[in-house]
Amino acid sequence: MLQLRRGRLMSDRKRYTGFRILIVDDNENNLFTLRTLINQYMDVEVLEADSGQAALDIALRNPRIDLIVLDVQMPEMDGFQTASMLKVRQKTRDIPIIFLTAAYKTDEFQKKGYEVGAADYLLKPIDDNQLINKISTYLRLIEKERELNTRLEALVEERTRELREARLYLEKIINNMGEALLVLNPAGAITAVNPSACRLLDYQQSDLLGMAIGDVFEEEEAEQANAFMGTWLEALIRTGTISSIEASFIAKDQRRVPILFSRTAISDESGAITDIICIAKDMTGYTRAGVA
Repeated sequence: MLQLRRGRLMSDRKRYTGFRILIVDDNENNLFTLRTLINQYMDVEVLEADSGQAALDIALRNPRIDLIVLDVQMPEMDGFQTASMLKVRQKTRDIPIIFLTAAYKTDEFQKKGYEVGAADYLLKPIDDNQLINKISTYLRLIEKERELNTRLEALVEERTRELREARLYLEKIINNMGEALLVLNPAGAITAVNPSACRLLDYQQSDLLGMAIGDVFEEEEAEQANAFMGTWLEALIRTGTISSIEASFIAKDQRRVPILFSRTAISDESGAITDIICIAKDMTGYTRAGVA
């Protein structure tokens, strides 16, 4: 039977409402003693198991167990075996375990307990003050961890909301800009366009995606545009931007569309170009003098 050494317990001890503790002992009187003492000083839910297998079943069945107080010496499945089984299951592997064991057991015996996942030991006969203090310590740590996780989740949620709003705002700007926007990969294939580009070229977005940039240039400029991708990249790497040039797109209906064409590059952390941003302004109706 579990014996208690009476210590002085603080009357203003925090009660930890909402926590769930599983106590495991094959002796019914020991379970009663532990449950009574814990409930006397803490407003927690106490679950009981009279064997290692029962402890596993309860831990796996319940949505959350915060702490396990586990007797080492039990028949069939002892505390070490029970702890080992708990630690190999994803749902239960992070639950702190306080072992209860006889004071005469050797250091090697306690070392084995830590190896199988014990967070702490209490030696029998149990000091009631020490028991409550240890449980309080772990519940405080769990409480602090939950508070931190709650703050982190709130920060992540806020950051996600800000990024979503920023992305929607950017998409709104891109979709409503008057100039045609085309995004190319380093090989010169179109990977993204805005509605103005589709209207300018009279293509559906799905038609433009994957096309080479030279495919939308006027025929005599197309070969040059494709051949000069390397030159464009070299200049972009060297200066970051290229001055606007006059060129001509050919729309789907073979209309010639004079444009003012500019490009800039996006690089990764290593400096390698990942995307080329192209902006084309429709110059229909503009005179060369007007452009200048």
